[in-house]
Amino acid sequence: MSRVLVTTDYLGPGDDIDDLLRRHGHEVTYAPARGARSRAEALALFDGIDGAVIASEPITADMLETATSLKVIARSGVGYDSVDLAAAARHGVRVCNTPGVNHDAVAEMTIALILTTARKLSAVLCGVREGRWPRGAGRELRGSTLGVIGYGPSGRAVAQLGLAFGMSVAVHSAHPTGDPGIEFVDLDTVTATADYLSLHTRAAAQAGHLIDRKRLQAMKNTAVLINTARGSLVDEDALADALEAGDIAGAALDVVAREPLPADSRLRGLDNVLITSHLAGQTVEARNRAGLAAAQAVIDVLAGREPAHPVDKETV
Repeated sequence: MSRVLVTTDYLGPGDDIDDLLRRHGHEVTYAPARGARSRAEALALFDGIDGAVIASEPITADMLETATSLKVIARSGVGYDSVDLAAAARHGVRVCNTPGVNHDAVAEMTIALILTTARKLSAVLCGVREGRWPRGAGRELRGSTLGVIGYGPSGRAVAQLGLAFGMSVAVHSAHPTGDPGIEFVDLDTVTATADYLSLHTRAAAQAGHLIDRKRLQAMKNTAVLINTARGSLVDEDALADALEAGDIAGAALDVVAREPLPADSRLRGLDNVLITSHLAGQTVEARNRAGLAAAQAVIDVLAGREPAHPVDKETV
C-alpha cells in the first residue's frame, strides 16, 4: 500500500478526493499547509510518503533530498513555481499540476475585482458600516478597455466576460488566436491603452518583474491594475510608489509576493488598493475539480502511467 500525503488545506478525510485515493488502495495522511512550517517539519514532511497532493507551499531541494520514497508531487492548482523542478528531476520525482480546473472561478473573481474598483464598493461598504451614507459616482465598464496579459484558459475566460460587459478587449499573448472581438497587441500597447490591466500569465523565467516601474509609469493615470495570477509579476515597491503618486488610479491584487501580506507592507495603508487573500480560484466547484485532478495524477504515476498534466517533461 502506497502512502499519499495531502497538504492542500481545504481537502480532508471523507471528501471525494480522499475516497478516490483510498478506492485505489492508497493510505492517505494529512498535513495541511497553514502558514510557514518549521525547518524540521518541512524536512520531515515526505518521510515514508510515495505521492503528494500539495498546496502552493515551497517544496525545496532540501525537502526532496530526504524524500527517499517520493515518486510524484501533484499541485492542486495551476502554479508550480513553488516546487524546485530541477531537484525533483534529480531525485526522480514527477511533478504535475491541474490546469483548466479553475479558470471560470478566476475569471469571475477578476471581473468582481474590476467592478469593485469601478464602483468604489469597498469604500461604500465600509462607509455604510461606519454609519455614513456615501454616494460617490463610480464608472461603467461598457466602453472602457480591458487589457489582458496572458491568454491561457483564465485570460481567455476574462476576455470573453469583458466582451459581454461591452468592453473593448486588447490582449498580449505569445500565442494569438483569431477569436472574434479580441485585438492582439504587443506588451507596450496593452499596458499603455488599458483602463483595466489584468494579469493572467505565469511567472517569468528571467529575473525582474513583468510589471515594473517603467511599465507602471506607462499606464494611464486613470488605469487600474488587477493581478489574480502570480505575486512575483509585480514590483510591489514600484506599485506602492505609483499608487501614492497617482501614476495609476488603483490596484486590485488577489496575489502578492509574500503571503500572507506582511503587516509592514506599504500596500496595507493605501486607500486605492484592494487586496484579497489568494482566493480567485477558490470556489467549491473549482476546489473539488482541482483535488480530483491532482489525486488522479498521483494515482496514475504510482500505477506506472503517464499523468495528464506533467510539468517536468523538460527536466525529466
